[in-house]
Amino acid sequence: MKVTIENKKGLNKDLKVFIDKKTMSSYMDEKYEEIKGTVNLKGFRPGKVPREILKRQFGKAVFSEVLDKVLKDTTTKALEENKIKPAGQPKLDLKTYGEDKELEYIISVTELPKVEVKPIENIKFDDYIVKIDDKETDKRIKEIAKNQPNFKDAGDSKAKDGDLVVFDYTATVDEKPFKGSEGKNTQITLGKDLFLKGFDKQLIGIKKGEEKTVEATLPENFPEKDLINKKAKFKCKITAVKNPEEAKIDDEFAKNLGAKDLNDLKLLVSKQINDEYKNSLDRLSKNQILKELEKFKVDEIPENLIDEEVKVLSQGMSEEDMKKSRKNFEDIAKKRIKVGLILNEFGEKNNIKVTEQELQAEVQKQIRMMPGQEKMVMDFYQKNQSALASLRGTVYEEKIMNLIKEKAKPNKKEISKDEAEKILKQSQNQDTKHDDEKKDKVEKKPIKKAEIKKTPIKKAKSKPLAKKTKKVSKK
Repeated sequence: MKVTIENKKGLNKDLKVFIDKKTMSSYMDEKYEEIKGTVNLKGFRPGKVPREILKRQFGKAVFSEVLDKVLKDTTTKALEENKIKPAGQPKLDLKTYGEDKELEYIISVTELPKVEVKPIENIKFDDYIVKIDDKETDKRIKEIAKNQPNFKDAGDSKAKDGDLVVFDYTATVDEKPFKGSEGKNTQITLGKDLFLKGFDKQLIGIKKGEEKTVEATLPENFPEKDLINKKAKFKCKITAVKNPEEAKIDDEFAKNLGAKDLNDLKLLVSKQINDEYKNSLDRLSKNQILKELEKFKVDEIPENLIDEEVKVLSQGMSEEDMKKSRKNFEDIAKKRIKVGLILNEFGEKNNIKVTEQELQAEVQKQIRMMPGQEKMVMDFYQKNQSALASLRGTVYEEKIMNLIKEKAKPNKKEISKDEAEKILKQSQNQDTKHDDEKKDKVEKKPIKKAEIKKTPIKKAKSKPLAKKTKKVSKK
């Protein structure tokens, strides 16, 4: 293979690739040997079909497959040998090709610009440490206790809002029982209305040992479809009425919540409060770093990437509105692409990779965020490779940001919970004001690794082949 670079225009380059006739013939021979053992033709034993017969029967298809393989292999090799990272989709223009001929074609490619990432180590950002006061921890534990009350027997007292009522019931619709129409030791907390809408309030004033017939409409999600929205009568026998009492905050209470003892619970709750604020403050730190990266100089941003990003930003807009916003979108696109290029270069220089275990851990994290829909989320990522690639990009970016924080110059600030709330509120107000000024709702996050690497190669128009060749992807 012989490669020469022609027509250098900034980031745009044309590479002429030449493969001699002998090399092309060896590819063809290899392919004919491969299919020889699989072809069954009448009058010939398996593996004994003459080359001339195979060529007459399958020549065009064989050449098409060989051409695709050669283009894929040699294009990738030509770009790698010349240290060219394509920005977008290289195009191939076939000049000379055919059986028993040499192959000559042109790769037209826009390469990614060179990016200097050394200044990243001089970036300054605020790294917040939230100090949680003991009073805040105690207050949160009391809230937990309030929401997890104990109940004591109410004796002969009448049931009221907040009480726990235990009852057995039999239910009917149109005087007929139905599947699931009986219940034993059913417990409801009056006022929460969690059993059936309007059911709770009909038990207010009832006492232990009494019976009460309650009417309620069966819900839309009732298993028996023919009973949906029908009125049912529940004959209830009250077996207990219990008054709530605030849980006693002690070691036993802590153990019921999964802690070793009360001191351990306080540590866990304090960390939980800290994490709630730390996650939000870390996003502010990340935004500070990204804004600093926007100031870095990148000599030239590939026009094809700008066009692609503008299309993403203007999705769903009318052509007229898109034209009005074009300049604004181009500015946003340039910033996003520039930051994405810088992050990607930094990631490559530091050999940052996303392992399969890390990707699966992120999938599990997404699953945990949607309780009750675990199977749906898992199926989504298993069947949607682009979504999985986007998730890989998110993990990749997070690893890059963590390394930048290690290498850059943090301005560590220890702040109280109140100060954290004030900082977050100010940031929210600034973001709202900024969005109003920009009059756009574009999320300002950098391009992921998956968006600027491993782009498929498209062929430019050329003379028609006997069989249309497939698109080739750079791996």
